[in-house]
Amino acid sequence: MLEYKDLNPFTQGYIDAIFFTDAGEDNPEFEGLGFGDFAPETLTKIVTDCASFEMLHSKFLEQAGTPEQNGHDFWLTRNGHGAGFLDRGYPEEIGEALTAAAEQYCEIHLVKDDNDLLYLE
Repeated sequence: MLEYKDLNPFTQGYIDAIFFTDAGEDNPEFEGLGFGDFAPETLTKIVTDCASFEMLHSKFLEQAGTPEQNGHDFWLTRNGHGAGFLDRGYPEEIGEALTAAAEQYCEIHLVKDDNDLLYLE
């Protein structure tokens, strides 16, 4: 079974952002849930989306923040949180390119089923 520590820093940052935005104090239904509660297919989607974004946009990501920050910003930007790549002070072409790329991915949010398994939909 895949563990958090086995993920690359970009994907770890992305997952951290999921819990930061969707499972914070305003969402007590997620209290006590974490990485180990992702449904296997959800974890596969997370890893796939992150790997795809990193591969397709590595030229710009290399000129942006740390891998963890970039993963965080990918989640924020794809979901329209009003923060993300454009807010980091990167050169305009970098921020705009990464924002446009992230916005090509559909908006998704954390949900849980009756068995406390976590999904993104």
